[in-house]
Amino acid sequence: MNDSVLKFYDEIAEDYHLIFVDWNQAISQQGEVLDKIIQSKLAISPPHHISLLDCSCGIGTQAIGLAKYGYNVSATDLSPASVKRAEEEAVSRGVNINFGVADFRSLDKDVSGSFDIVLSADNAIPHLLTDGDLNKAFENIHTKLNQNGLLVVTIRDYDALVQERLTTTQPRVFDEGKRIVFQVWDWAGDGKTYTTNQFIVQEINGEWVTKHNRIEYRALLREDINEALSATGFKDIEWHLPADSGYYQPIVTARKF
Repeated sequence: MNDSVLKFYDEIAEDYHLIFVDWNQAISQQGEVLDKIIQSKLAISPPHHISLLDCSCGIGTQAIGLAKYGYNVSATDLSPASVKRAEEEAVSRGVNINFGVADFRSLDKDVSGSFDIVLSADNAIPHLLTDGDLNKAFENIHTKLNQNGLLVVTIRDYDALVQERLTTTQPRVFDEGKRIVFQVWDWAGDGKTYTTNQFIVQEINGEWVTKHNRIEYRALLREDINEALSATGFKDIEWHLPADSGYYQPIVTARKF
């Protein structure tokens, strides 16, 4: 993970909601599913007794959704522009979240306190392109968790994607044909990494405007994640697939004992 990740999220922060058909609906739906997963794994209630750190919060999709359920949420991200947008969105929705800028490879020094839950959603972990960075992130997350704390991570289903090697996503057409969103993927020869080209094409005041951003990901298989979690001290590793959870990505949970 390098400066290109920071550049990507700083540049797309203003428009990130446009990749959703309805971002407000996504906030509610994702909050609902994640709340159910958390409640099934933690013997703590009600939610306002649960401290949660969203360590890759972006513009606040999951942090806001879970704060609405009453969780005591802190949220950090590598991108200052994303954090600023998330703060504004949280205030406009009347939820109280403690925001900050932090790299999830250095949470131990960047974030004070410890938490019952650490969350990283929306395929953020696969920005870690080396085993060293992946282990460093999980080590820092492990440090920030209370004893018996829960890690929740959502990522793309790379077990399926590396077999298919898709080169483009199906264009999604919103706003009665006025907004089109799609991605083009450039795979490395070994199939272990790929570059996502994110396109948002929008008609604005009669003119068609195309916005393009690029970012690199690592196609992390479930066994890769399991190995890294085990190596950094996590136990009770469990995968929750979309067919069962209702979430749009696979979710992995793990515990600190």
